[in-house]
Order: sequence, then C-alpha cells, then structure tokens
Amino acid sequence: MKVLVRWFRSLKSYFIEAWGELRKVTWPSRKELWNSTITVLVVIVLVGVFLGIVDLLLTFIMGLYLR
Repeated sequence: MKVLVRWFRSLKSYFIEAWGELRKVTWPSRKELWNSTITVLVVIVLVGVFLGIVDLLLTFIMGLYLR
C-alpha cells in the first residue's frame, strides 16, 4: 500500500513540475509558427527531389553496369 501511495505522490509531483516548466516556455507567435512550417515543408520537398534524382541516377548507373 505504501508503494502505491509513494508512486501516486511521485506522479503528482511529476505533473506539477512539468506544468511549471510549460509555464516557462516562450511559445512562438502565429506568424513565426507559419514561417517555420513553410520552411520545413520546403526543405522536405527539396530533399525529396534531391533524393529522387540521386535514386534515378544510381538506378541508371546500375542498369548500365549490370547490362
């Protein structure tokens, strides 16, 4: 029984401390969040295109090698 009480107290303490840390966070504005989202999406597309081109080149080279 004491173990269960200790566990609930530590769980309560964890959530109180986590809530305190969340209050210290400086959240981005809507504009900053939008700009960051657009940046991430552009980078994802660019990396995807780059990897697609590399994949096509390597496939072409391997096709020539195995022929």
